[in-house]
Amino acid sequence: MKKYIITILVTFSLIFFKSCESPEDFSDAYTDDGVQLIIASFMDGSGEFHSEGELPYDNIITIPFPYYYPEESTNEVDISKMRLTANLPNNVSISPSLSVHDLRDPVDITVTAADGTETEHQIVADVRKSSKAQILDFSFVDVQLSGIVLEEHQVIGFVPGATDMSSVSADVRISHHASISPDPAELRDYSEPVTFTVTAHDGTEREYKVREVTPSTVASGIRSGSATQLFARRLKADVGIDVDHLTGGMAVTNDYVVLNTRDQNSIYLDAQTGENLGEIDLGDVKGGLTNFYSTADEAGNIVICNLSPHDGPFKIWTVDDVNSQPEPFLEWDEGYDIGRKLSVKGDLKGDAIITGPILGDGVQDFARWVVTGGELVSETPEIVTMSGLERGWTTRANLVHTSATDTESDYFVASYSDNTFAWVNGATNEVRAKLDEIDRNYIMESVDHVEFNNSQFVATNHLNSFTWGSADQVWLMDVSSIATFEGSLTAGDVDAVVWQVDRGLYGGNSVTPPVNNANGTADVAMTVSDDGYFLYLYFMFTNGYVVGYQFDCLDLDNIEL
Repeated sequence: MKKYIITILVTFSLIFFKSCESPEDFSDAYTDDGVQLIIASFMDGSGEFHSEGELPYDNIITIPFPYYYPEESTNEVDISKMRLTANLPNNVSISPSLSVHDLRDPVDITVTAADGTETEHQIVADVRKSSKAQILDFSFVDVQLSGIVLEEHQVIGFVPGATDMSSVSADVRISHHASISPDPAELRDYSEPVTFTVTAHDGTEREYKVREVTPSTVASGIRSGSATQLFARRLKADVGIDVDHLTGGMAVTNDYVVLNTRDQNSIYLDAQTGENLGEIDLGDVKGGLTNFYSTADEAGNIVICNLSPHDGPFKIWTVDDVNSQPEPFLEWDEGYDIGRKLSVKGDLKGDAIITGPILGDGVQDFARWVVTGGELVSETPEIVTMSGLERGWTTRANLVHTSATDTESDYFVASYSDNTFAWVNGATNEVRAKLDEIDRNYIMESVDHVEFNNSQFVATNHLNSFTWGSADQVWLMDVSSIATFEGSLTAGDVDAVVWQVDRGLYGGNSVTPPVNNANGTADVAMTVSDDGYFLYLYFMFTNGYVVGYQFDCLDLDNIEL
């Protein structure tokens, strides 16, 4: 069994005075001049484990470690070579100087306060089996029905409608290293409540009752506080993409997150867990400028395009599912610079509107194709010129319509170097409203739109292409009313924003060692569950992470149990 060697780098950080507004400001935590935090991290900089307990610490300072790391693996933690990071107040010191230690044994330290007072401590590692015993996801096999996890009630609710639930099996995702009984994969009668017991790695047990419920939803939009991270995986270290700078697109379906890396087969992940499931064989479509970008329509059809005119005529291919190969969809040869981004609103086998920005110096043009009844109206698109951006865009932009059938529906535009997020009148192609310009050291270039629970939502990003500075943000906005669409994303005063990612967590400069995002690429995508209760937001920063979040619209106070 493979083991991870953990190291903990010991540095001494000074804590700023009370006037400094920093998450690491411990000046008000307590008055004793002692150790304020011990942090453990891996040699590659990943992982961060904090000493536990209230301040001031007792003689024993305990750092808890998981029995397995990463948590989802079966790699037992090896704590025989460790380094520590200590946060200390001004003029407080530790001796002897901390360096590499074997934390299978206690480490004795002396802390000297500013007034010279000395206190003795032992740093002790506590490797713990997980106490997590939760059902994270519950779905019924072959009946297209999902369970709603009501954690505080320990209930998995479902709405059967006309579905016969008398002999059904289930697919269940539980906490890592936990077990569940009885076996949900066995056929059983769910027309009456069924009780499952989840047992954690450390023996902790939690019971769940699976039963029919009558759900209620909030009047509109998402339930406040419902954001739940499904996964966050590094593209290289976790997903296994072995090249930098070339993973620039992401196609999301109800089941999969498909990562497009130029000149490689696309890797597809489980949309709930982020785990690798396989590769899509792109065949002849695989090429450095050929499978340049990928997205998906709202029905789960995967779309791939090349970069034109550098790769010849502009081409689009479609892939029905992860087990299929690309099929030609359209070819257009007019020499326009197009293909870095593409959006599809609707279903390519039904009705859809496809839009692709035409790139250039300060342009505001895009190509638009229409699909009706599963048929492409014309391979030659309408060239649309919009107005209202101060500088237009260069090589970074994307836009998406809010309707799959109405070419005069409003659309949203994210672009660089204008670096504003704009709401455009689809009838006049003039900007109706736009947010304040955002820092042009970084790049705004992705957008997606969905309808969810009587509301309209858009997501956009702001990426950092350097290893210095900080951006790599994502915002989710409720754009049901244009009245809330104003202000500054940087200042945080845009009322439309209902959720956002903290700056700098998931970009290429957040991995170890940092990697610049040389091509300035990233992506955002959203889907809605078939039952309409869940909204899923996925985002990817090239050379950094791919991340999934779940939101819901459930009124948990008014579900009939």
